Amino acid sequence: MHDHSPAAADGSYVHEEHEVFRYVPFPFPEGQFPHSLGAVVQRTVLEGVEPARQVFHTADNSWNVGDGVNDPNEPGAVVVTCLRRLVDRDPSMAQLVDLPHGYEAYRAGPDQPWRREPFTPLD
Repeated sequence: MHDHSPAAADGSYVHEEHEVFRYVPFPFPEGQFPHSLGAVVQRTVLEGVEPARQVFHTADNSWNVGDGVNDPNEPGAVVVTCLRRLVDRDPSMAQLVDLPHGYEAYRAGPDQPWRREPFTPLD
């Protein structure tokens, strides 16, 4: 796995396969996550150690994916990667393509249904 470079001024990141962007116009055409959409993802999810249990679509139109167990604020705990990469491994995440700005989707485990609700970020 490769680490990703810091964001450029346009909000893009260089992914090992292609450039990804933090901000992609929403709603998405064709009802699927674009290949160019980047997300801040906990390494435990990306590496398959833990399932995705939380997906946030923030008010500023960025996406975050967490495991709901480990602290994402620990040094090195998160990376930027293509969100479609996670959807390819966990097709249930595809149903979150229409998650509104300012909402969170969460579940107890990989075999559980996703629940949605508005969230207020911690200050």
